[in-house]
Amino acid sequence: MSSHLSADHPAAQPPGHGSVEALISQARRLRGDVDAVRRDSQDDGTDPRGRWQRALYDLALHQLSDIDAHLAQLRDGPAPAPRPGSLLSRVGSAEWNLLTDEAEWSGELFQILGRDPATAPLSLDELPSLVLAEDRPKLTAMVTDCLVDARPIDGEFRVVRPDDTVRTVHMMGEPVLDADGSTASMWAVLRDVSELRRSQRAVSETRDSLRRQPLSAGTERRAAVEPREAVPPPWHGLLRFPHEGRPGLDLAAGYLPSTAEAAGCGAWYDACPLAGDETLLSVGDLVGPGADAAQVPATLIGALRGLVMAGVRPAHLQDRLDRLLETTALPPVRSALYCGYRPRARAFAWAHAGAPVPLLFRHGTGRGLAGQAEATLEAGDLLLLHTGELGPADVRRLLSLSPRLAEVRSARDGIRIVTEELDESPRQADACVLVARVTP
Repeated sequence: MSSHLSADHPAAQPPGHGSVEALISQARRLRGDVDAVRRDSQDDGTDPRGRWQRALYDLALHQLSDIDAHLAQLRDGPAPAPRPGSLLSRVGSAEWNLLTDEAEWSGELFQILGRDPATAPLSLDELPSLVLAEDRPKLTAMVTDCLVDARPIDGEFRVVRPDDTVRTVHMMGEPVLDADGSTASMWAVLRDVSELRRSQRAVSETRDSLRRQPLSAGTERRAAVEPREAVPPPWHGLLRFPHEGRPGLDLAAGYLPSTAEAAGCGAWYDACPLAGDETLLSVGDLVGPGADAAQVPATLIGALRGLVMAGVRPAHLQDRLDRLLETTALPPVRSALYCGYRPRARAFAWAHAGAPVPLLFRHGTGRGLAGQAEATLEAGDLLLLHTGELGPADVRRLLSLSPRLAEVRSARDGIRIVTEELDESPRQADACVLVARVTP
């Protein structure tokens, strides 16, 4: 099937080699100048105006790098196999024939969507299965307008790849008409714009934080994070969370900074191995944030991991941890959840100190697991653990998300929904949430 126009086979001949080479040189000089100015303007990261300026520099450099790659493609012609992760691998084309129901995708489009090139390209009816549920109506409207009213497509939506990563795709397309003026097929070019949109959000958010000056200490910390992503806590660089997951579980976690002028981070989340394939999941917060926002939670997580390696079971962790903390300068635990999961039996057991209980979302409904200490889970179940700073009103809001959480395809999507819902809630101390999705 011959494409009306293809990202892989340009319809027109590229400009002369010399003129394109001159443009490439200009673009690279400008990129070097911008990078030099950015390096000269580095500060200590505490000034909101400085954060906004750095975000703008980063966005400009990102766009200049894209221009450089586009111009290089004009000079060199389409590469037979673009390097994974390069700009050229993030632009693909497709054509859907309405008469034969055939689809033709470029190799780059398979890569953008994370699909095996050996499989058949999806039809227009199947394409929404890759799209986040919230964005499917937008895609359907764009395709319908193109096919029925011959309107060009120019819009964005988010796709979920088989590895559960979410990417933002910009789609531009148009109908291809036959000799009678009827729509015979639809052609489109799709580009992965995830990194570009992330840079633009950083500029927008730092600009908004600058407009809200003067800022309190707590608000300044919030301005540095993206509310729609899982935000790493200050101690994340010392003890990392296993984002690759654990046997039988897809894991993601988020950190919600205090909205008050609180000093440091007094909350934690963690996942670590127990015996065999079993996993310990824990969330909790301290009576006080301690002297060091990074070291105190990291030290406590390290102590928990040490107790687990010594054979202490989740039900006995709080007692052993309390005795250990009495001999240190660390503050005591205010509230915590300690949960064990055995993937072969899908057995989930928990113990808690303080108010929080695990929340279980199944088949579009959610409930707190109170009054029992063990449950058998099912594939597709979603567990949500949270620290004690989230009160009853926050828990009710989380349970109201049950229909949306029932549709998520990854723990990361669940965390995104939860952090969006709770981002503006007032909090006197930091909070953490952990989502575990039971895999088949």
